[in-house]
Amino acid sequence: MKQHILPAVRLTLVTLVFFSGIYTIIIFGIAQITPFKGRGEVIEAGGQKYYANIGQKFTEDKYFSSRPSAVDYNAAGSGGSNKGPSNAEYLAVVQARIDTFLVHNAGIKKTQIPVELVTASGSGLDPDISPKAALVQVERIAKMRNLPAGKVGDLVESNIQGPLLGLFGPSKINVLKLNIALDQLK
Repeated sequence: MKQHILPAVRLTLVTLVFFSGIYTIIIFGIAQITPFKGRGEVIEAGGQKYYANIGQKFTEDKYFSSRPSAVDYNAAGSGGSNKGPSNAEYLAVVQARIDTFLVHNAGIKKTQIPVELVTASGSGLDPDISPKAALVQVERIAKMRNLPAGKVGDLVESNIQGPLLGLFGPSKINVLKLNIALDQLK
């Protein structure tokens, strides 16, 4: 028994030191070389401060819609709905989101709605949408703001962020930054 307890205690101590100290210092060091030093990107607009890396709620038709949130965009309670794709309650929520989207975006067919506009992300705080999800909203926003659709579409195109290092992940658009740019559009 002594043969098993001593190695287990040693392994526990080594693991404790590594993950409580060494690993933490390594990750902290990596964060210091990122653009915002691991603190998140703070944007100031309209006298308020927002975190660009946390999803924001936009309900007015004159703004691009964010991805739905299962936690109502509460960063303290990050999480998904934990309901499977065959759950009746989940399907009803998604159908309600589809119906709402179709009411606010006349002329769009159900098959044209990108999935991220009607399903919540795993964290409930996703700040980005795909270029397709932004482009499907252009007509509504142009109409609400009395702007040419081409001008709004150009704004969307100018806000597309390519994959990380040109290789990793999809192209995306930060909804907060896009809506701030939209407010500044004349």
